[in-house]
Amino acid sequence: QVQLVESGGGLVQPGGSLRLSCAASGSIFPIYTMAWYRQTSGNQRDLVASITRGGTTDYLDSIKGRFTISRDNAKNTVYLQMNSLKPEDTAVYYCNARILVVATWYDYWGQGTQVTVSS
Repeated sequence: QVQLVESGGGLVQPGGSLRLSCAASGSIFPIYTMAWYRQTSGNQRDLVASITRGGTTDYLDSIKGRFTISRDNAKNTVYLQMNSLKPEDTAVYYCNARILVVATWYDYWGQGTQVTVSS
């Protein structure tokens, strides 16, 4: 299995910043897309930001201008720089990697890292 290891979560005050990191290992196929999802009190995971291997990005509207996703293909690592954090950003953030193998998409997930925005 492809393993995704996340780090960088924690407690931060409103207006503060955090930088999440996710390192992927064990994949013998290219990772097409890496992304960050978040899950609040419900069971639904919402896409926060994604980035393709070529650098194309997509963002959740509510975080545009505050969060920046980037990746280092050589290290198979994706980052999420979160600035101007708001209490509503509080969630468990999950790293995702999508891989295409013989015309089939496979999704791999990290364990999740807690981000809490509170004074």
